[in-house]
Amino acid sequence: MISTEPTARHPEPDHRLALDVRGVTKRFRRRRVPGLARSRRRGVHTAVDDVSFKVDAGEIYGVIGANGSGKSTLIRMLSTLLLPDAGEVYVFGHDAVRRPLAVRPLLNRVSADPSFFRAMSPMENLRFFGRAYGLSGGAVRSRSAAILERLGVDGDKAREPMLHMSRGQQQKVAVARAFLTSPRLMLLDEPTTGLDPRSKRDVQRFVAEVRGEDGVAILLTTHDMEEAELLCDRIAFLAGGRIVAEGTPLDLRKGVAGARPLDEVDMETVFMELTGRDIEEDEEEGPDGNG
Repeated sequence: MISTEPTARHPEPDHRLALDVRGVTKRFRRRRVPGLARSRRRGVHTAVDDVSFKVDAGEIYGVIGANGSGKSTLIRMLSTLLLPDAGEVYVFGHDAVRRPLAVRPLLNRVSADPSFFRAMSPMENLRFFGRAYGLSGGAVRSRSAAILERLGVDGDKAREPMLHMSRGQQQKVAVARAFLTSPRLMLLDEPTTGLDPRSKRDVQRFVAEVRGEDGVAILLTTHDMEEAELLCDRIAFLAGGRIVAEGTPLDLRKGVAGARPLDEVDMETVFMELTGRDIEEDEEEGPDGNG
């Protein structure tokens, strides 16, 4: 049973907030794995444990966690692809748990492993998805070309089959597809993982520009500390499915630095001291084992 009844501790949602997450929890039954101790074979694993935070309109909010910390499970719940076992999620005041169809037009998502029609070109893919979203043919063509150009995908490349494109170029098309519908909330789930430095910079620059120009609220999950500090207004550290620290990048660094010079304390040091984990450390999460 999903527990989503508002209480005195959880007042009515604020429609000005892009995202209001209240006590969200998700559990999975453990899989049987040959060779593991018997105690690890049974029971329930809590992938996301009583997570609460708010994201303002036009804000970039980062969620940093090691592999398996609960990031991807959290994103799937926020995007209405997975039901929480407890808690509430509101997107611009709309109940994402009870009314997902009202929420889905307001948001979009970019994952680290997007799917495409790979025999088709980027423009053909974007035209297909744009029409599926209900956009007119003319609007899809003009908007697709403009977004791809801003992401550094030139005209010739935009008309080649995607199977001939690099991993970085394909991820740029995934970003273009997600922003095609002008969402008010964008969920970016490790969008630059595995990209070459130039492609990473192109995607990061585009994300920052779109937030500044269109006021899109963005939730970014990443384990790239430099990216988080570059893009995010506020950051939450996720460990063991729980938020263990939250604040601006500067405030988090100051909180850990103590008497040390601030320039000697990078975000990776902050993460390790506040969570007790390395950013690449693996933990068990859900059925798919992703973080």
